[in-house]
Amino acid sequence: MPKIKTNRAAAKRFKKTGTGKFVFAKSHASHILTKKTTKRKRALRKSQIIKKSDEKMVKLLLPNG
Repeated sequence: MPKIKTNRAAAKRFKKTGTGKFVFAKSHASHILTKKTTKRKRALRKSQIIKKSDEKMVKLLLPNG
């Protein structure tokens, strides 16, 4: 049997927490920051937990965690 391969693009974007949830960094925080408010930029720094509806797809992309 062939090995199960991890989707490398997903591995770079999602990280599994100790409780088994997946976290990701928000987008739009890398450039053109002058027009974005301080409040918006501060909110973009925080990582988010993936929604329950998307969890099944991420588990398929990252079979080994």
